[in-house]
Amino acid sequence: MNLTNNSLLSLISLEIHKDKKHYIVEDKFSGEFYEMPEICVAAIELINSGETLGRIEQQLKSTYPTEEVDMLDFAEQLLEMQLVSEIDGVKIDIKEQEKQTQGFLWISPKVGKFFFNQITYLIYGVLFIVNLFLVVANPSFFPYYQDLFIFDYMFMNILVWLGISFVLVLIHEFGHVLAMRAFNLPTRLEVGHRLFLVVFETDMGAVWKLPSKDRNVLYIAGLCFDIVILFLALMCQLLFSGSSGIFLSVLSVMVLDTFIRMVYQCCIYMKTDFYYVFENVSGCYNLMENAQYRLRKLVPFLKPAAKEEVTFTDERRTVFIYSIFYVIGVGLTIFLFAIYYIPQLLFAWKKVVPGFSAGIGTLPFWDAAIFTLQILIVLLLLLYSWRKKYLSGSSVSL
Repeated sequence: MNLTNNSLLSLISLEIHKDKKHYIVEDKFSGEFYEMPEICVAAIELINSGETLGRIEQQLKSTYPTEEVDMLDFAEQLLEMQLVSEIDGVKIDIKEQEKQTQGFLWISPKVGKFFFNQITYLIYGVLFIVNLFLVVANPSFFPYYQDLFIFDYMFMNILVWLGISFVLVLIHEFGHVLAMRAFNLPTRLEVGHRLFLVVFETDMGAVWKLPSKDRNVLYIAGLCFDIVILFLALMCQLLFSGSSGIFLSVLSVMVLDTFIRMVYQCCIYMKTDFYYVFENVSGCYNLMENAQYRLRKLVPFLKPAAKEEVTFTDERRTVFIYSIFYVIGVGLTIFLFAIYYIPQLLFAWKKVVPGFSAGIGTLPFWDAAIFTLQILIVLLLLLYSWRKKYLSGSSVSL
């Protein structure tokens, strides 16, 4: 259907939220959110008032003389986003999008507020400082890659680590879930990935319903629970230093796993918890994509992305600052690989590879076989996560 300056549009049900710099427009039909500047919101309001596109363009040019206004182009964009229900009284076919079921509505907002309120924010901050003091005062508490290896058989080490990591990651994610419920927002848990690591993710797309000042709590909620876990593990190491070796070894694995996860959150070249905090504080969205575009232009051997940088004029300095932290995050990832992941993998393979030649009836052989199977299962989960992401897209998750 052709659009003209005399066209009258009818839009689907939209809800507009004021953000730090611009506006967040919520599609009530699909649940999608779009960032728009003030002039676009003014255009939407004039469309809803029944003005023609040509008349709207004249009014906007008068109100915003320094802005470039093209209502026909804007209307085309609204059509592409499936926000238009009628043109000149003729209904537009809107492709029905499958709305994913949101969960955890059975958790009362009161339960969420018990864990996330002004008093608990102070407690989490104090515990973070206490954790730093405990590690500085007791250097032996600092995690080493060898802490992962409790038993002589590698498959047992992996089972213990997977079990501990699974529980601790769930606790981390339930921090996000409870924070969402504290604001009476729905959410759900999914399987995702960061680089080659399989992770759980909490769908936090609904945070855009909240004012910017309330979102950071939801983004760092998992980290708050990590701080508590780390404090409990360090205190148990301190109080039960004379206990059995296995008990202390399990505590060391907990410290190692939590420490790596907390450092990993600082790698904001990926969309980690701290990435969303940085994005929210700055009020600039699509930081990662814009920084990647700039860095690819600066580094000769990296081909620039086909999609061009999309920023508002006042965001360029923020994108530059984020690019610095982007590079620092890459350095932190290299640190984790050099100090933990690669040494752990080399140590494990050095222990299990001789088992394949020990004979099928020996424990070393089955240790090597089960360890290899465990690695394959992790790889399959990773492939599933990649397939889900690149075939169906992704939402804001942590």
